Amino acid sequence: MDVTTSGTPTIQYHNIPDQPNTAIVATPLPTFERQRRHCFGDSSPGEFPLSANPSVLLHVLTTCNLDPQDLANLEATCSFFRQPANFTPDFSLSLSEIAALDMCQMRAIFQPMTIEQKQELKQICGGSWKLVLRFLLAGEACSRREKSQAVAGPGHSIAVTSKGVVYSFGSNNSGQLGHGTTEEQWRPCPIRSLQGIRIIQAAVGAGRTMLISDSGQVYAFGKDSFGEADVGAQGPKIVTTPILVESLKDIFVVQAAIGNFFTAVLSREGRVYTFSWGSDGRLCHHSDLNDKQPHPLLGALEHIPVVQIAAGYCYLLCLAFQPSGMSVYSVGCGLGGKLGHGSRTDEKHPRLIEQFQSLNLQPMAVAAGAWHAAVVGQDGRVCTWGWGRYGCLGHGNEDYESVPKVVEALSNVKAVHIATGDYTTFVVSDNGDVYSFGCGESSSLGHNTGNDDGQGNGHSNVLSPELVTSLKQANERVVQISPTNSIYWNAHTFALTESGKLYAFGAGDKGQLGIELAANQTESEKPERVDVDIS
Repeated sequence: MDVTTSGTPTIQYHNIPDQPNTAIVATPLPTFERQRRHCFGDSSPGEFPLSANPSVLLHVLTTCNLDPQDLANLEATCSFFRQPANFTPDFSLSLSEIAALDMCQMRAIFQPMTIEQKQELKQICGGSWKLVLRFLLAGEACSRREKSQAVAGPGHSIAVTSKGVVYSFGSNNSGQLGHGTTEEQWRPCPIRSLQGIRIIQAAVGAGRTMLISDSGQVYAFGKDSFGEADVGAQGPKIVTTPILVESLKDIFVVQAAIGNFFTAVLSREGRVYTFSWGSDGRLCHHSDLNDKQPHPLLGALEHIPVVQIAAGYCYLLCLAFQPSGMSVYSVGCGLGGKLGHGSRTDEKHPRLIEQFQSLNLQPMAVAAGAWHAAVVGQDGRVCTWGWGRYGCLGHGNEDYESVPKVVEALSNVKAVHIATGDYTTFVVSDNGDVYSFGCGESSSLGHNTGNDDGQGNGHSNVLSPELVTSLKQANERVVQISPTNSIYWNAHTFALTESGKLYAFGAGDKGQLGIELAANQTESEKPERVDVDIS
């Protein structure tokens, strides 16, 4: 029948012989030889040579914020990353070096440097942009540079937001709050005269405050003298609003530390300068208490860049940067063994603390209390030394240690942050837990377990590290702790969380906690949320 007449097609079937299932064998797939892919690629289909798009790879390296060590490992394992990349500004630089330079350019203190200054910093750090990046990152980690921070001073407090706005509160008898008056206040208030100036770091002392802007300028206010006691028969000069420190205008400052009878500043190139307390050649120079001229710290640190400074009672610690790793130098008064050299003698020039080499510990940050000091290592270990009064060293006793000693009670804790005050020590772990030990006076340790001894603020001392469980109420990681570091004031403490929430506890008789206390209440035994957002 014709398909056109019936409309139904005739389908022709071909005979397919029946076969048992066992006879049906799947055709084996072709096997391919596994080849090792490499950066330069080859002509194989699907091969993607990295060398075809080095700019894309450079973008990935830069935006991923790789650690300088990771960049160095890339160079060590693949020739593609260590050969010249032919990119501006230096065609001879490798991709890893260009990526490190690009990440350096993202730093506020690096951007305004001239080409000559950047090259000089490169040579100071060891001749590599990866080392420069490591130097900058180390400084940021130590002092929370360009991040939110809180500082618990002697009777007054400073809080800096991540955008550089400064809040102050507490005692103000010397104008140390910077509001143009000498009236104390408990409510955090922004320093309005600094509007338009971004502050990246703050330092406080007895009756005085110093602030550092992102352009390296230093502003000071409060008592215009050094030392806990007033200098001179007519007392100190009072400054109630921030003024530019003229003697430091030619130095790009990134950190300041106020000790007793002296102040130290750190330049972006890693040079340390001190002023006052130079009598008898202390701190490498001769001067009196009213000397406002900065003097470079000479001796061993003349050609070694420093990433962090910490000041205690008449002594200074410097965390130094070298291509081989970090080291700690100390200078000043050696009473109590706080210089860490195995003796109680003074040091007029910076001297390397050699004990860390014996402990095989790579220092990551330093903290200088009034009479004791602490270091947190890259591996998370904590070392303390100096006068161990009230148990502030955390070794279970009140003995002094003249060289750094590992706090064995924290052997199961990986520390990332350390802070010291007047016979108090705080440790923050990598999971945000906080441990404290030392003098429990004024409830500044946050444990709420002390017994009243009839003196109004006598709480138990803690000889070994204890978890500050009261900070668990924050329900998030603590990233910074700041205790009062002065021997003449009741202490208070700040805890800053990852999201920018600020908690305060301890003495609040001058409003330094930033919270309103009830009538006849002079301290807060548990952490209280401060009504200020510094995220």
